[in-house]
Amino acid sequence: MVCIGAFDGLHLGHRALVRHTVSRARSLALPAVALSFEPLPREFFARGEAMPRLSTARAKARGLWALGIDQVGLLRFNTALSALSAETFVERVLVDRLQAREVWVGPGFGFGHRRGGTLSTLQTLGKAHGFSAAEIEPVLVDAERVSSTAIREALRNGDFEHASRLLGRPYAIEGRVVRGRQLGRTLGYPTANLRLGGRVPALTGIFAVRVTGVEGRVWPAVASLGTRPTVDGVEPLLEVHLFDFDGDLYGRCIEVEFVAKLRDEVRFESLDALTEQMHRDAAQARDLLTHDQRRAFG
Repeated sequence: MVCIGAFDGLHLGHRALVRHTVSRARSLALPAVALSFEPLPREFFARGEAMPRLSTARAKARGLWALGIDQVGLLRFNTALSALSAETFVERVLVDRLQAREVWVGPGFGFGHRRGGTLSTLQTLGKAHGFSAAEIEPVLVDAERVSSTAIREALRNGDFEHASRLLGRPYAIEGRVVRGRQLGRTLGYPTANLRLGGRVPALTGIFAVRVTGVEGRVWPAVASLGTRPTVDGVEPLLEVHLFDFDGDLYGRCIEVEFVAKLRDEVRFESLDALTEQMHRDAAQARDLLTHDQRRAFG
């Protein structure tokens, strides 16, 4: 039993496809396989203009397993794979390697060279090779079709409430804390740093966030996601300052949930000016998260 998709962010539409595939697999006592690609095809063809990603390949795989998928196949999307015809892709991947019995896809599915294959193509080839193919219905939220593109747009606009509705959960980035330049510590704001593994984030700026994975509780925090122009940073980095926390987080896996955007990332003329703004950012984030928690508990 196979489902195919980009699965970037594992939003409500992806989850519906995966859960349907898992249900069909369980009913027929077959393994459920999720087939995806890295980099994503759109990401590969973007060439010089990198496409923002909602999740890493590792997070995608973990999310698919959590939904009940038995096997995750990540095909390396490169020039050779992009040149495969729809027929060859079906024969080599779905038939020879996966021995598919049923193939499930989302609305608007296309595959093969120049996306020449459609659902109709897949169904025709399936009859010849002994498998069936079908698509699930689009998943709508407030009459809007759920898509990774819509989620990226919401995040870019700082509309986390809308992004959360489409995702089915708050938007978050998870990762392992790495050592940084420790500049934040010298400025009075020690940070837990997460690298993005070369991935272009779907949002940048300064944010009020919540952190899980530390001492069994949720920590209010303020975060910076970007290239740190004041200190001539280059690689996108997520830096998180946990309020009232004093400890060592190096090597720990944490999850950072984005609550609200405070401002865009800007270059300051001096470290003193940066520090003054950090004081204001921290105070604003504390206040916002405190009021948000009060609203949550009514």
